[in-house]
Amino acid sequence: MPGTVVVGAQWGDEGKGKIVDRLASQAELVVRFQGGNNAGHTLVVEGEKVVLHLVPSGILNASALCVIGNGVVLDPQVLQGELDKLAKSGRDIDPARLLISSGAHVILPWHRALDGLRETARGDGAIGTTRKGIGPAYEDKVARRGLSAGELCDPERVTQHVAAWLPEKNRMIVEWYGGEPLDLETVTSELIALGQALKPFVGDAVARVHEVLERGGEVLFEGAQGTFLDIDHGTYPYVTSSNTVAGAACAGAGVGPKDLSRVIGVLKAYTTRVGAGPFPSEVEGEVGERLRAIGREFGATTGRPRRCGWFDAALAKHSARLNGLTEIALTKMDVLSGMEELKICVGYEGHSGVPTGAQAMEQVIPIYEVMPGWSEDLRGMTNWADLPKSAQAYVLRLEELVGVPMRTISTGPGREETFER
Repeated sequence: MPGTVVVGAQWGDEGKGKIVDRLASQAELVVRFQGGNNAGHTLVVEGEKVVLHLVPSGILNASALCVIGNGVVLDPQVLQGELDKLAKSGRDIDPARLLISSGAHVILPWHRALDGLRETARGDGAIGTTRKGIGPAYEDKVARRGLSAGELCDPERVTQHVAAWLPEKNRMIVEWYGGEPLDLETVTSELIALGQALKPFVGDAVARVHEVLERGGEVLFEGAQGTFLDIDHGTYPYVTSSNTVAGAACAGAGVGPKDLSRVIGVLKAYTTRVGAGPFPSEVEGEVGERLRAIGREFGATTGRPRRCGWFDAALAKHSARLNGLTEIALTKMDVLSGMEELKICVGYEGHSGVPTGAQAMEQVIPIYEVMPGWSEDLRGMTNWADLPKSAQAYVLRLEELVGVPMRTISTGPGREETFER
């Protein structure tokens, strides 16, 4: 059976992890296909909160093998820490549960150093990077000076790579940005130790994915960040360093378009964004603070408060086109309870669609449609018929504006607080 892709359809933080966790019980493989530990996927299972950054969100389902694909940039230190944390919570992950593609590239200590130094040097022009080395790692990958996970497992190759590139990186760190140089022996020994610790998990992920697809098994492809953080289609330059749209699952996991038949876009019932960049439907003041407080809108990776605003249907419709969405999972409906009226951005003055790039997006003026809210608490509701009529009307109007069926509705953070329409 062809695979299912789950992507964020806004600016990230839509609740993809929860949707992947829910679907993972039906999948043999859950494949993370892009990004790095700049992602933060929060799962709430039986009251326990688990935050994942690199390990795919299917890991809490015992039946699924989780795969870190070629398109991911992997910080081995962070991954080792994440595995240790899972083990301490009673979830000891072995190679039967996690496979790292030998072709995934590695985030090295100089990537983290340069990312932080560059962002600091930008001052007021900072773009909001997580400073975790994601961008510099992708830069080196594209420039053909990166180190793959397979190579990380070879001490001789690690030694050669560090010796070849650390002198140049240290010159950049010290002479360009005034930072402290990295020690060659320390970096080399730490990377060799990490490579040996992770070696049992590293293998041919592409072959494994095709093995499952060819015998009809279900494969779930998990995206990170959101559509409008895509390096090509987002609000550039306020974007991440990888392709976040559904089509990236093909390149990042090593499959073809024919292997994908279901594309689920995850949308919040309102809109949020972390860091700098345009946000047409942003709401400040009492409403924005209310959404942030009730929705607990703080970054799972950075802890930064998220900017909050009304649902942007124009943006969501464009996202549906970019991703080829076949259905939508709508999350955090419960957060809107108690609001007398709700606004929906249905377009922008003088534009028939969504302008490209940050400069154009910063100039748009949103056009709003107003709908009545509801007072009932939606937490715990898992049946469409139980939702207040005004909540049903809100979902149906969003579905009409976006043009894609809203099949999954979430009314709380827990795994069980989700239902199919």
